[in-house]
Amino acid sequence: MCLGLPGRVVELTPGGHLARVDVAGVVRDINLELLDGPFEPGDYVLVHSGFALERMSADEARDALGVFMP
Repeated sequence: MCLGLPGRVVELTPGGHLARVDVAGVVRDINLELLDGPFEPGDYVLVHSGFALERMSADEARDALGVFMP
């Protein structure tokens, strides 16, 4: 079983394959190549091992984070 956390795209790198993503207050470089773009700052993604695995709505991200940070 793996654990994914929601994150908010803060900044896109040139080329759009990497993004700076805020995951629970920690900004990390995340690979976006597994998902169809385009992405924009403010978009939410599910992150696992440095890769974005799924797009999420803001409500889905908030609900998921609520499990870990009640």
